[in-house]
Amino acid sequence: MHSFCSPATLSAPRQTLFVAALALILLALAPTGARAQSATVSGSLSNFDVINHTEHEAHGFEIELEGLQPADVYSTFNVQRYGSPQITPSATGVRVRWSSAYDAAAQAFAQTTVAHAAGTPFAGTCYSWNGAGYATSGCEHFGLSLYKSATKTTYRWLIEDAQAPGTLVAFDPPVAIPVPVYYIQPPAQVAAAPVLAAVIEAPEPAEAPELYGDAQWVKVFKTELQREVNLDELVSDNAIVPQDAAHAEVAWEIVQAEPASNSNGTRRRRQNQGGLSATTRAVVRRYEIYAYTGAYDPLTHQVVCADVLCNAPADTEVGDFVGAQMAAANVNVPSVTVAKTGNGTVASTDRLISCGTKCASFYNAGATVTLTASAGSGSVFVGWGGACTGAQSPCTVTLNDAQTVTATFAPSVKLSVSTSGKGSVTCGAGGACAQTVTAGTTVSFSATPAVGFRFSNWAGACTGTSATCDLTINKDTQVQAVFSKK
Repeated sequence: MHSFCSPATLSAPRQTLFVAALALILLALAPTGARAQSATVSGSLSNFDVINHTEHEAHGFEIELEGLQPADVYSTFNVQRYGSPQITPSATGVRVRWSSAYDAAAQAFAQTTVAHAAGTPFAGTCYSWNGAGYATSGCEHFGLSLYKSATKTTYRWLIEDAQAPGTLVAFDPPVAIPVPVYYIQPPAQVAAAPVLAAVIEAPEPAEAPELYGDAQWVKVFKTELQREVNLDELVSDNAIVPQDAAHAEVAWEIVQAEPASNSNGTRRRRQNQGGLSATTRAVVRRYEIYAYTGAYDPLTHQVVCADVLCNAPADTEVGDFVGAQMAAANVNVPSVTVAKTGNGTVASTDRLISCGTKCASFYNAGATVTLTASAGSGSVFVGWGGACTGAQSPCTVTLNDAQTVTATFAPSVKLSVSTSGKGSVTCGAGGACAQTVTAGTTVSFSATPAVGFRFSNWAGACTGTSATCDLTINKDTQVQAVFSKK
């Protein structure tokens, strides 16, 4: 299991989300076909900054998770003023509620998230570890880890019930922060890169079924990492969270709930996707959400952007910052990448790898790949590294993730071993002497006379009258053992 920790102590064990099942909606989104997926989402993580735009003092926050049970909630992010939440069943799933205690004698809540003044920058930050400005920022940070995805997620601030002082009620409309859900698009061709898609739904519903909902502007930033990420890293002040122009995936786009009729789905649901590289271990996105302050159609409440296509907002069309969703997918990408040293080639029996020229390929999970190392002229195969071991070729690798294989070749020299008279020469532990060896290899020669003969002396590169000879070979070498009759 993958672990996580927060900048301060979390109440739940240190561990990130593993996805046990994707939401049912993805069955409709994902393409069909006979090919198996060639990558998997091994963990889905999200943390979000949320601004209190209720114009009320808030004393907590809740998340409604439809289609789940309390046991499906694995862990929560609790490093803010409200501490650990209560997790209870609801009519449609699970309610996760962070809330302040109430002092009946003082007739006041112990903790408050102040209302953020419209049109003003943050007084501080959303994070409790960033100093005194946190108390007046009007912003908090929450997060969840689940064993499986909810079919629908709704965020709401909790404010004091004017009809029942000392109790909290959920404030409507909900907070307009979308929740991304990930799925893998299988590649269209053998050995092609799999595609990871992230889908968000418009978070704010319409006031009437025949109308469009209020719109939001969304900016999307993306980066890929060659390692998995942890939940505690998904905060705005962490350098791994992309949020500069170099990481912009979508400059601006409108997200708006659409009525069942008179709708083509192009604004209700937004999908961002990209091919995964063989070395990708995590894809991190930051979704920034801003209020839309432009014109609406008076009959349908559909946005009417100044540029018509809503590709770039006019100055008057972008309102206050609503919040930011930091989300990541940890992924497994079954693939083989071959790295070789020296003069030689490595090829797979399925011909997808011929290194030389093509040294990497994607595969379906569970595939087995057989690799054969072939030394080039003047070289010898020394051995494998990485997912293959030893010096025997071929090697077979079973893939459920990205694997790297190294093959080492070294210059070779010729070794010629002969005898004069009757007897034999062995190398190493009594084995036959090779005809080629790696340059720099030390070889131990042993001379054994036949019956009626005795070892006399060495000739060639070995000298002396001892029946053994140790020789470091750096060039073509001849060794002769001389035997004579007793």
